[in-house]
Amino acid sequence: MGANAISAQDRAYLARALELAARGMYTTDPNPRVGCVLVRGGAVLAEGWHERAGEAHAEVAALRAAGAAAAGATAYVTLEPCSHAGRTPPCADALIAAGIRRVVCCSADPNPKVAGDGIRRLEAAGISVAAGALAGEARALNPGFFSRFERGRPLIRLKLAMSIDARTAPAPSEGNGGRMWISGEQSRADVQIWRARSSAILTGAGTVRADDPRLDVRLNYGPWVRQPLRVVLDPSQSCSPHAKIFAGGGALVFVAAGAARPPAVQAPAPGAAPPFSVVRVPATVRGLDLAAVVERLTLREVNELWVECGPRLAAAFLEANLVDELILYVAPILLGADAAPLTALSGLAAKGLVPPSFEFADVQRVGEDLRLLLTPRSAQPKGH
Repeated sequence: MGANAISAQDRAYLARALELAARGMYTTDPNPRVGCVLVRGGAVLAEGWHERAGEAHAEVAALRAAGAAAAGATAYVTLEPCSHAGRTPPCADALIAAGIRRVVCCSADPNPKVAGDGIRRLEAAGISVAAGALAGEARALNPGFFSRFERGRPLIRLKLAMSIDARTAPAPSEGNGGRMWISGEQSRADVQIWRARSSAILTGAGTVRADDPRLDVRLNYGPWVRQPLRVVLDPSQSCSPHAKIFAGGGALVFVAAGAARPPAVQAPAPGAAPPFSVVRVPATVRGLDLAAVVERLTLREVNELWVECGPRLAAAFLEANLVDELILYVAPILLGADAAPLTALSGLAAKGLVPPSFEFADVQRVGEDLRLLLTPRSAQPKGH
């Protein structure tokens, strides 16, 4: 077998590296989730994974654990070693300096700052490189990272919850103001996991005014609880600066380019973050230009965008073909024809739009509910 051929044993070590990479699911953003295994003479010398942005990459973590024993070893990495200096030095240089003999990686890095340069640098130093095994699994672990560099935008997930008659809130006349939990407690806990892996959580001003949600992550998954960027689309700047979503500061509010300035907000206490930053984008007939919003979020290195919103904004994302995955929780209840609809899609034929069509990518029971993961038929995201 040639040095660049990938054996069954190689694939097994890469599978282990992917398991390690998944440990950084909630903490590496905006960096990819990467794992590394160092092997010599059929024995594992050390393992490492990228734990948090700004900290050591997977290769460096493994090299530190192995020490001088890394010389002559094979490094199994889930993504091409980086060749540029960012918050940390290039991993390709670290592997070369450590005397690594061979590198096996799942996939090239889509970042144009790398894009094969890491492999070329290793090969120029006399290191044998084999790539391509378990590439689909590596992409599925980092769908947003690949999407941002290959398609120029994040992977966008739209989350909705509905009754079995496709309604999302009871009619206000029923005495509850039109508010109630549709999905069960276990489904709501499941949503926390999806939020935690996301770079940003987006909603509309109507949801903020009606429900005053926090839209934060309430999971204890380790010492580095990373809160995704909270994003509100508020064309006319109608939300109160004291809404719960702005607690702690750091939120982002998109408003229409011509909207009036909001009333003066009391300055934050010394050292406290302002409640939110305002970004102005063009408006459309239905609201804000979602393509412009997504473009701005891409520039902020958002890999996975989680959208929780009402029927009108959900319809706008669907009509704009800006939904890569639809996460739909279905509760075994009926709310009636006068209850709020799942989306406000209407007049598609008059607009010259094709009705959105999906495929079932996954169906699971979550408590008393069903969770459906659907992908668009016309443009399924790579890695799924």
